[in-house]
Amino acid sequence: MDSLFAFGLGVSTLNRAGKVIDTFFPAPLHQVTGAVASQIQDRFTAGSQQVSPASVQAFIDQVQPELRPLLEADRDLTAVFLPKDSDIGSTSEAFLKLHLLSHRLRLPNTMNLDGIFGHLPNIAWTSRGAIDLTELASLQLEARVRGEYFEVHSVDKFPKMANYVVPTGVRIADTSRIRLGAYLGEGTTVMPSGAINFNAAALGPNMVEGRISQGVILGADTDLGGGASTMGTLSGGGNITISIGKQCLIGANGGTGIPLGDRCTIEAGLYITAGTRVTVVDETGETVRVVKARELAGHSDLLFIRHGSNGAIQCRTNRKAIALNEQLHDHN
Repeated sequence: MDSLFAFGLGVSTLNRAGKVIDTFFPAPLHQVTGAVASQIQDRFTAGSQQVSPASVQAFIDQVQPELRPLLEADRDLTAVFLPKDSDIGSTSEAFLKLHLLSHRLRLPNTMNLDGIFGHLPNIAWTSRGAIDLTELASLQLEARVRGEYFEVHSVDKFPKMANYVVPTGVRIADTSRIRLGAYLGEGTTVMPSGAINFNAAALGPNMVEGRISQGVILGADTDLGGGASTMGTLSGGGNITISIGKQCLIGANGGTGIPLGDRCTIEAGLYITAGTRVTVVDETGETVRVVKARELAGHSDLLFIRHGSNGAIQCRTNRKAIALNEQLHDHN
């Protein structure tokens, strides 16, 4: 039997009309094979479905005993069965794929996310959970009349990751800046100004003080300085996937719109885009050639700096690989 792409059993929030606006999957399954795959195929249909706790008790007992608390629910549960990695067809399917990323079961840019924006409603994420925007005002009024108050943390299609998944071995100074669907590897530290979008990754260990945009992957032992940014496919990068290799440093307020290999450094305040004019110099400082930065994309051991006198952007061989402070990435 070919492996089944994904399965999740969880709890959904419904609006007053009974429409799903979010789904929490505590233990999603990915690339399921063998007897477990057979049980899923026998018990569930493809796509999203509502199931009673009683109807899935035997499945939970045999396959996922860690989900036994779900059996205490006083309402239907949500099951999503994706035999293949196909286009997203419902809100719960979108949430399952976001969970796969944040549970480290799938890397960014390796899943079909077509349809995700159309199936994620814009939601008020509050201290009372997800609230349909059309119902927010009336619920706020009802709460105030009862002398109660609840906080609206954000209005967005994506919730913060930590309300659904907290990966092991990470530090997150401000959880509101990490969206569900972000991939945070072991040893990753995200400082207060750091931000990681959905379908983006810090593979770990990393120090993230800047912004990792959608689709961008940060390699191991790489630092992103304060205010630094990476150009994602949703922010002008077109179809080019920006990745940054191992042991790189993007200085404070710097950034890149081209992929970088390993052991690369961009000095603070310098943003490299594909069309940036770069002077390649040798060990003696002599000009070798002048190129557009896209011609250097993906290469390793590059040091991008500005000339101290004329401000011209130069590229030299990077002789000093960046070593991260091990104490900062020990989260035990």
